[in-house]
Amino acid sequence: MAILSKEDLLSLLNGKSREILSLMSETSLLRDNDIITYSKNVFLPLTDICRNNCGYCTFRKDPKSYNAQILMKPDEIRGIIEKANSFNCKEALFTFGEKPDETDSVISSLEDLGFTGMLEYLYFICDDTLKNSRLLPHSNPGILKKNELKMLREVNASMGLMLETSSQRMMETIAHKNSPGKDPKLRIATIENAGKLKIPFTTGLLIGIGETVTERAESLLELRRIQDKYGHIQEIIIQNFKPKQGIPMEGFKEPSLAEMIKMVSVTKLIFPDVSVQVPPNLNKDHSQIFLMSGADDWGGVSPLTPDFVNPEAPWPEIEYLRLITEELGFKLQERLPVYPKYINEKFLDQEILKKINEIKSKKI
Repeated sequence: MAILSKEDLLSLLNGKSREILSLMSETSLLRDNDIITYSKNVFLPLTDICRNNCGYCTFRKDPKSYNAQILMKPDEIRGIIEKANSFNCKEALFTFGEKPDETDSVISSLEDLGFTGMLEYLYFICDDTLKNSRLLPHSNPGILKKNELKMLREVNASMGLMLETSSQRMMETIAHKNSPGKDPKLRIATIENAGKLKIPFTTGLLIGIGETVTERAESLLELRRIQDKYGHIQEIIIQNFKPKQGIPMEGFKEPSLAEMIKMVSVTKLIFPDVSVQVPPNLNKDHSQIFLMSGADDWGGVSPLTPDFVNPEAPWPEIEYLRLITEELGFKLQERLPVYPKYINEKFLDQEILKKINEIKSKKI
């Protein structure tokens, strides 16, 4: 892999039309094959209560809001998992607002079920899913301590946390000033601790929330540093900010297509060893362009549940993804929430490996 400096990245990210076309051509040559992957999943937001209050978020709810989901109960979760089984989903994506059990209503609901905290409940739900379904858990529970990650490793095939940006300056902006959990130091520590524990990990950047081009380059280099040290990052999401009615950042512009092409291409250029994903439901008109720019994964696509983080943007049908993928000469292929090179004893708990072998042999 060519070592690119910050100056190299800035030159590429600031490139004009001719340079952009050259960059796209270069990244397309990095492909090992013509396969574009996706994970058929079910999205389960265990609660939408969150201590953060980001300027771009519509997922978070106030505990007193009429439509707040304080806590999904086990029977409700099992019912959705059962439906996901019938759709032949392989991934159960569990997510929730950060540290929701700091809120009285959430901890009260947990205690009513016999749990002392949200992570204890998440462990129970993941374990129950492993034992009673054909799905593999992938959890995205926010910043965690090393011992918390170690506990959840036992019942997850992979885990995730968006870095979003490595810029400390962003903590003073409308995007993150009311979000203590978005402190880059805390998020970097979580990603690094996942690396120390050999947890297959998904992370990524959020583009267009007020960060500069220099900060984008620095964020990519920070992720590269972590990957060089631990080698556990299996995919990087390059997600574009989308303005939505009612959010503090409603008047912000989303990043241009040119900005996104450059970000996707540069990401693939410095991460040839990692899958690069751009959410297809946020880019329906431009998805093919990102495949041509180096993206090689569509991410999780659910035939059953909506994208609760971006409810206004429904998932595309899998057959539609197949059509636009094959139109470019690529092949669409379903994958598990953990990528093949991480399916080994170094990165996965024995029970997870056993479950994967059963799935592969179609014994469950």
